Amino acid sequence: MMRWLRRRPTGISCDEVLAVLQQYLDGEVDAATAQRVAVHLDVCDACGPEAELYRNIKRSLRRRAEPVDPHVLAGLQQFGRRLVDGEVTG
Repeated sequence: MMRWLRRRPTGISCDEVLAVLQQYLDGEVDAATAQRVAVHLDVCDACGPEAELYRNIKRSLRRRAEPVDPHVLAGLQQFGRRLVDGEVTG
């Protein structure tokens, strides 16, 4: 029975999954697409490990991210406001 499940069509191809995988992992796809991708990842021996690799990379990057210096962040925010207000030109 397990072999049948692995061959069962999931409504989305590997190419389609790989095209939206990053958006899926970031929670940026609609519910229907998320469901189809999740089912595909559960049964696909190629895409499932690929998704897990990306998840591990994202986790690792989050752990290693250093906090931004509050003064630097404030300066960037002020610069952004000045750009929006037209005070800074290219």
